[in-house]
Amino acid sequence: MLDFLHKIPNLDAYGNPQYFFYLAIALIPVAVGIYRQRRFHVYEALVQFVFIFLMFTGGKVDQGLALLAYIAWEFVVVGSYLTYRKNSNNTLVFYLMTFLSILPLVIVKVSPALLGHNSLLGFIGISYLTFRSTGMVMTARDGVISGFNPWMFFKFVLFMPTFTSGPIDRYERFEKDYDNLPSQDEYLDMIQKAVWYIMVGFLFKFIIAYMLKDIAMPYVEDRALSRGGLSWSLMGYMYVYGLDLYFDFAGYSLFAVAISYIFGIKSPMNFNRPFISKNLKDFWNRWHISLSFWFRDFVFMRLTFTLMKKKVFKSRVTTANVAYILNMLLMGFWHGVTWYYIVYGLFHGLGLVINDAWLRYKRKHKNQIPHNKFTEIFAIFLTIQVVFVGFLIFSGFLDKLFFR
Repeated sequence: MLDFLHKIPNLDAYGNPQYFFYLAIALIPVAVGIYRQRRFHVYEALVQFVFIFLMFTGGKVDQGLALLAYIAWEFVVVGSYLTYRKNSNNTLVFYLMTFLSILPLVIVKVSPALLGHNSLLGFIGISYLTFRSTGMVMTARDGVISGFNPWMFFKFVLFMPTFTSGPIDRYERFEKDYDNLPSQDEYLDMIQKAVWYIMVGFLFKFIIAYMLKDIAMPYVEDRALSRGGLSWSLMGYMYVYGLDLYFDFAGYSLFAVAISYIFGIKSPMNFNRPFISKNLKDFWNRWHISLSFWFRDFVFMRLTFTLMKKKVFKSRVTTANVAYILNMLLMGFWHGVTWYYIVYGLFHGLGLVINDAWLRYKRKHKNQIPHNKFTEIFAIFLTIQVVFVGFLIFSGFLDKLFFR
């Protein structure tokens, strides 16, 4: 059986134009059904199953087996807690179930650092499936989700358009969209937006990101390595890498949102012109929005609330600063247990602390500090330089440049 699966060609999500051709054919009945105010539940499930199945054939069969084990684990953990939460609300139980929900992801992330090789539990998309599952546990704690619907759990966690890299949706919003089909006029508007997003996504991912990654990046990388240390070529690498990261990921996210729209689900947008941000906090409201909002709602705000409730620090400013640094450090660890991901998280945590201090100082001295178009342009310029330095740290290129 496994040998047979290894022989089936693998189909990466949004990896090439051929994928979109197959997807377009498969989605025609879905679109016709939703336009006629009917959801073909079995057909939709079958289409999503086939496309997820084809992500884990060929050389990724082991990842497919890990996915099955993961889903069984989360089904038990999330289902148990949501069933328990209907009548009880013990804090220790909540912490235990939250820990159990993120445990597979923690094992996958720390295995390379501790064992020197990737975990057998890893598969493409595990991070985003964990954000959805753990988010269900946390919102159930808040009383937002009442009861466990097994089929809706599978539909939400395994939603194919956003399976591999988000955007990260919220269960209650997804369920509302799934159960309430858009009117014909609303759906036509969603289809129109979906077509536009796909066209822009093609421009971002298959043209701009391709030129940056396959043409510009090898050139600046070779020059930066040959010169060694700090150089103009290293700065060139920093900008090329950062732009490639944006156009590749933004293109992918547009595809995911577009296909979600065809399924009648308004998945949230992930980017909102991040390079016009006026400060670092503004940047995180525009960059990888669904991830930064997930950390804001489920880590930063809960951590701040707990620190204040326990009166760990006397000052609200100190509490917020500690929460900023811990929140961003956790985000850094989530990317992987390497020095550059951890430093990247610390860099942005400290950056947000400085950013907040400046905004407080600016409010206090608003009559002395000029505010005009020039200062706004300078703020945007300065913010982007800080952001691109962060991208350089995140890239891991400094590890290659200085330590190998």
